[in-house]
Amino acid sequence: MGTSDAPDWDAPAFGEWRLAERRKLNPGSAGEPIYHLELEPADGGALPHWQSGDLVQVAAPGDPERPREYSIASVPSDGRVHLLVRLHRHGDGSHGLASGWLTQQAAEGAMVRLRLREHRRFRLEANADRPLILIGNGSGIAGLRGHLKARAAAGQARNWLLFGERDPAHDAFYHDELEAWQQEGMLPRLDLAWSRGPDGKEYVQDILQRHAETLRSWIAEGAAIYVCGSLEGMAAGVDQALTQILSAELMSELARSGRYRRDVY
Repeated sequence: MGTSDAPDWDAPAFGEWRLAERRKLNPGSAGEPIYHLELEPADGGALPHWQSGDLVQVAAPGDPERPREYSIASVPSDGRVHLLVRLHRHGDGSHGLASGWLTQQAAEGAMVRLRLREHRRFRLEANADRPLILIGNGSGIAGLRGHLKARAAAGQARNWLLFGERDPAHDAFYHDELEAWQQEGMLPRLDLAWSRGPDGKEYVQDILQRHAETLRSWIAEGAAIYVCGSLEGMAAGVDQALTQILSAELMSELARSGRYRRDVY
């Protein structure tokens, strides 16, 4: 996971990090397995600084010259870099070099060559005090979770999350955490879409259409929109729904002013 539109930046050297924890988030799912990973500097030193919305690059042993990018799902106060990695399978059944190594082959405690990547296009920055509309699917919850953690730490409670996955019985990533934020008043609106749910097929763009008036109201109050997840399907469908609801002119203005930001892959 990562982004298709991150600008160039002055790349730091890769550092050695330790894979401190890994757990599967969707046991029993019909989809590919997805894992929550936690990493910490191997030397036990202080964490480098990052902001919600930033990325990491991982140099997998099988292809070290082509590092893979992943959205950071944590904030520095968590004490570790959290990633959400879905196992990629090729048509012949083999695993992706990076996702297979991170989720199947590397043991807990293994060394991972990693560096942080500043991602200004998906940071909160000037939107830090605005209401936020966070939209995503699949492993895209990683970048949105980072923002929600930053918002909760800052006491910014005007947040609306729209998230889509397969089945609520197996694919409700970070359910307890989202529920806790709701109870604390940090996530007053949470809408979940399930493409294989008991009530039929639904996607996040369908939720947007159903709550079009609420969306217009939030935008009129100054809200910013952040989209994180798959470029094909979700991001395209969300962009189309937003344009239908808000108009092409307003969407262009939101993009120009930095109130419409995407981390898509």
